[in-house]
Amino acid sequence: MPILRMGPRLLLFTFVLLSTCQTVESQLVIRSVVLTIEPRNSVSRGTDVTVRCQATINSDRSAKREYTIYRDDTVVYTHSSNTSEDVLYRLPDARVANAGKYKCLVKVQDKEQMSLPEKLTLTGLKTPILHIDKKVLSEGENVKMRCSAPEETGNILFTFYMDSTDLKDVRTNTSQVEMTYNFKDVGVRRLHCDYKVILLANAVSSNISNVIDVTVKELEITPTISVQPHGTKIIEGDNLTISCSVNGNKQNSSEAKMHLLKGSTMLSFGETSTTHSMTAMAEDSGKFECMLEMGTVLKQATEHVIITELFSKPVLVMEPMEVFEKEEFRLTCKSTNYSTERISSSKITYSIYRDNYKLTPDRFNGTYVVPANVQHQNGKYYCIANARNVSKYSGSLNVKAKVPVSKPEIMSIGKVIVGKPFQVRCHSDQGSLPINYTLLRRGKAINSIAVGESHHEAIFSITLQHHGDIEDYKCRAKNRRYALDSNKLNTTVIVPLSGAKLGISSDLSAAPSELSLDVAEGYAIYLLCSVQGSYPISFKWYKRGNAKPLYTITSTKTTGTYQIPQVTNEHSGNYYCLADNPAEKTSVSQDITVDVRMARWKKGLIVACCLLVVAFAVIGCVLHFRSQRGARDDATELSVKPSSPKSDDSLTVSLAHDTMEVYNPPKVGVESAGRVWGQWTVDPGCASSGAGSDVGSSASSNNEPDVEYTEVVHPQSEDSVRVPLRKGTETVYSEVQNSPTGPYDDQRHHGSLENADLNSTQPEVHHALLEARHHDLPDLPMPVE
Repeated sequence: MPILRMGPRLLLFTFVLLSTCQTVESQLVIRSVVLTIEPRNSVSRGTDVTVRCQATINSDRSAKREYTIYRDDTVVYTHSSNTSEDVLYRLPDARVANAGKYKCLVKVQDKEQMSLPEKLTLTGLKTPILHIDKKVLSEGENVKMRCSAPEETGNILFTFYMDSTDLKDVRTNTSQVEMTYNFKDVGVRRLHCDYKVILLANAVSSNISNVIDVTVKELEITPTISVQPHGTKIIEGDNLTISCSVNGNKQNSSEAKMHLLKGSTMLSFGETSTTHSMTAMAEDSGKFECMLEMGTVLKQATEHVIITELFSKPVLVMEPMEVFEKEEFRLTCKSTNYSTERISSSKITYSIYRDNYKLTPDRFNGTYVVPANVQHQNGKYYCIANARNVSKYSGSLNVKAKVPVSKPEIMSIGKVIVGKPFQVRCHSDQGSLPINYTLLRRGKAINSIAVGESHHEAIFSITLQHHGDIEDYKCRAKNRRYALDSNKLNTTVIVPLSGAKLGISSDLSAAPSELSLDVAEGYAIYLLCSVQGSYPISFKWYKRGNAKPLYTITSTKTTGTYQIPQVTNEHSGNYYCLADNPAEKTSVSQDITVDVRMARWKKGLIVACCLLVVAFAVIGCVLHFRSQRGARDDATELSVKPSSPKSDDSLTVSLAHDTMEVYNPPKVGVESAGRVWGQWTVDPGCASSGAGSDVGSSASSNNEPDVEYTEVVHPQSEDSVRVPLRKGTETVYSEVQNSPTGPYDDQRHHGSLENADLNSTQPEVHHALLEARHHDLPDLPMPVE
């Protein structure tokens, strides 16, 4: 039975609770949304600006609120909150780009309301800075210019000028811009730049519409508010009661809804009345409001309540405000005011906390001294003051001990080549930002860069004129009062190559020639290439007419050698060498001529062969000449013709060097000189010597035929009967005629003996032949009749 009785009661309680929740949700009202700009609507550039959105809503504190802030109809900030605190959109160090019209939209459940717009105006721009990569240049050379507007944002239009004349306009969303310009006119030119921040154009307003008069009458019902205790001073810790009710014509009071609010916080609500009780605190001082809602009509009644502090909110102070590691700092917590009517200063106790950890003992005078330490002392500090069960918290203070800058490191980036710009990096591994880096040359500052971002470094540009200038540079790092210098810049410096020379020698111990070399075949030659600059150096040797190098070598010396072990005639020509190093500047030497002559042993061999050939030719000619001379001396030709005119036959006897033949000429008579009895062949190789030479000389010197006379002696026959003897000797002349064309007209016949007309009978011829045999002449064939 008890269980059955409790069931209906539980259901009734649940129904009442749900009805109450629905009633609370239905009572939500957005009274107003106000946007303000602090400290004012028109400020200078660099001012810290805060856009505040304040919404007054009749609801319980748990209602979720959605805030949206617009600038020129563009959303710039959104925030969600379950409290009635104002929403703040901060613009630290505001720029001109932040200017515009701001509005705030507040949404709570299914209701929303927009604030009136407020215009933010900023004045003043930072002076731009122009950078150029060089101040002295040649005609037609390019110059890079960079115009920067530090810390400016937005849509920026940069303009470059030369002698007050526009060079170029560049529009960008960054704080700097670069351009390259080619200078062709000789003389001094003045360069500068400026910029403009582009904002939205002003809107054009339309004419107003027609005007209509509307009359509004007031309802005859008003709310009232009362505060207890009334007429006495209220101090923190006292009980405070506030009541709201309806006064006037209550005919339509069934539609009325009553709300009790403190600022934007709803304290209580009811249909015709409501009451709220609380323990008074100083922060509760202010305006309490009773609001009557009837449909779309709102009416208010307000009461200002002043609550005196029992003691003031403590203040936590740090001295000094900036501290480095291992330096001491002091924290002080104090409440400056307290109510003498209720307590004394000794009744107020203090405690200091770091990250919710209590640092001070129970008895604490309000001052705390501690050494700074990054690992143990950094954190969020605050303090609490207590009296008569009233506790007040100070504002929080973030303490972060700064780290002194460490010794910076300086190093080069990429190749370091004399005469060409390169970059160096300066960086400290430790040190609290901001850090100022300064490039030093021989102890004097030549450039400075402030770094304010984590893990950042300074980059400087340097150009060396000499190899040894690299050790003149250092960098200095400084944050506040701590400063350290780096070591000297130490890196490999590349000197471009110049003055390549090629020398040639056949002996490394001898001084090389830089013009030419005359060398015999089979000897070795050395091509020595020297150059001025830094190594490693790549040497290449070339021969004119060949595109590919003969030899390539990389050396850590300024000289390189290429050897040709045994030269031949093919190695004659012009040679040169080429040298390059990481500076990527090639140096080419002059040409050297190499003339390779024939080896001595080859010359001697050729001379010996020529002499041997000449000797054999001379010996052959001499032998041939002798043989031909002997043939001329021994050869005899004899022609016999019968003396009887009745005889038609002629007998010709030919005596030759080797043969003897009997020839029967035709009956017509004696043949011409071209017909010969005896014949021999002359060696053409010896035509200029011996008998053949004489004949040739005679034929060439005189076109007339040569005539030789041969004396033929006929001895007396002993047989007087058969061959009558003639008295004395009988001389017969025969004409030997050479061919006008020379001795070689007929290779078979070298000469001829004309037929001799002998006045003798045929037996006499036979007798002459017998006489010839008797005188040891070569055997002759017998004459044929």
